[in-house]
Amino acid sequence: MKELLLNFAQMLETHARLRPTRLGARDLERSLSFAQWNSRANRLANSLVALGLEKGDRVGVLAYNCLEWAEIYAATAKSGIVAVPVNFRLSSPEIGYILQDAGVSAVIAQDELHPLIDAIRPALDLPESRYVHFGGKSTPHGWSDYEALIAAARDGRPGAIVLPDDPWTLMYTSGTTGNPKGVIRSHRGMAMLALVTELEVGIGPDDDALLVMPMCHANSLNFFCSFSYCGGTVTIYSRRNFDPAHALDVLGRIGSTFTSLVPTHYIMLLGLSSREKQVHDLGRMKKLMISSAAARADTKRAIMEMFPSSGLFELYGSSEAGWVTMLHPHEQFTHLGTVGRECIGSGPIRLLDDAGNEVPDGQPGELFSQTPYTFNGYWNQPDKTREAFNDQACTVGDMAVRDEDGFIRLVDRKKDMIISGGFNVYPNEIEQIIWGHPAVQDCAVIGVPDEKWGEAVKAVIELKQGSSTNSDEIIALCKAKLGSVKAPKSVDFWDSLPRSAVGKVRKKDIRETFWKGRTRAI
Repeated sequence: MKELLLNFAQMLETHARLRPTRLGARDLERSLSFAQWNSRANRLANSLVALGLEKGDRVGVLAYNCLEWAEIYAATAKSGIVAVPVNFRLSSPEIGYILQDAGVSAVIAQDELHPLIDAIRPALDLPESRYVHFGGKSTPHGWSDYEALIAAARDGRPGAIVLPDDPWTLMYTSGTTGNPKGVIRSHRGMAMLALVTELEVGIGPDDDALLVMPMCHANSLNFFCSFSYCGGTVTIYSRRNFDPAHALDVLGRIGSTFTSLVPTHYIMLLGLSSREKQVHDLGRMKKLMISSAAARADTKRAIMEMFPSSGLFELYGSSEAGWVTMLHPHEQFTHLGTVGRECIGSGPIRLLDDAGNEVPDGQPGELFSQTPYTFNGYWNQPDKTREAFNDQACTVGDMAVRDEDGFIRLVDRKKDMIISGGFNVYPNEIEQIIWGHPAVQDCAVIGVPDEKWGEAVKAVIELKQGSSTNSDEIIALCKAKLGSVKAPKSVDFWDSLPRSAVGKVRKKDIRETFWKGRTRAI
């Protein structure tokens, strides 16, 4: 008997048939019923095919949060084309590496961001028609107009046969060293994740999710797919930056029932005045998710006081494995400091030592998850893919401890990784840039406590004898090479860095200087 598992596009077609006038997707300016959304996705899919793209080809997408993301993800699902979402905070060279590594056949870019693509056009070497532009008052020279392509295309499902195990997205995630890796996610995996989310969080067609995290981020992509799959409404927070007062107003005004935020967002909301907090009707808000970075106990208590009608969930996951564990509202303080237990439908988490043996409860080990939606592998990196798996179990290098009740506590994340505002920042990548400065003898990049961002990136530098530089110069260098997210927020200069007996810089000793009297969340 042939298996039937509807992919995202097929489920969208179902909602367009059964509830055509119901609100399917919107941002803060525009909205689409399920029928309108399905029609525009059909037209966009057919326009990409008309440009010469075929099933399996990749299309890069560079945009801020906006309604077009909903159309692009649906169109790629319909055509079998693979979406390559790119973080808009990256520098042009970083964007170029991702698009070249993915071998994209087309690029879709929002107006303000298209200069980043223009700067790397020679390396991409695509036909002019395959640079697709949207937003803004006019279409730049050398770009195709997104709306014109949709208007000229037919409204009907493309002819491609899209199978459950075909790839849908190729999302790049950085490693602790080297260049970012492309994470291949299939239609099957995303459909299974949607179904598990529906069960774990208790969502359905009456829900309206406000998606605040960037749509190029796994968090928003996963929740976007989950709520749309079950017939709920997705609202994309189409602001360039998170404005806590504005976001709170939106939550109340549109009657959101769910949102997923990082601790930084919640801290900003909690910092609003009593008057700003009390003027909004948040009675429909029933479920809150906190993720992407560990949250302090006092922050959680304050969130629950601010949203008394809402249950607070916490999850742990990755781009590769999807959701791995879930901590439910009734478990928040009985198992404080953990990230919950395995999600429904998952096999048991394995915590392994360096020899591949399972460690006993209470002892740290590398976390291997077994979810029904694990990624298909890293793009063109079979060796890295093999390293990520132990039989059917998947790891991203996180260390954790299991307690006697089976709850998981993270003790380290990808060695020295820094989590700042919910984004993963890898010190080695920044150190490589700083080491290139002629005045620098050695350096160490670490995360230091920050009330707003959880952790802020700091560089500690040892200069060459007789050389000089300053903080502004180092920060500007990093911003130019890596973008503002990864650039240090502060720089200290030490006469010498602590080293081990074999000459390695002891980051642990440096980190302890800044974390005295405080517990690091990871």
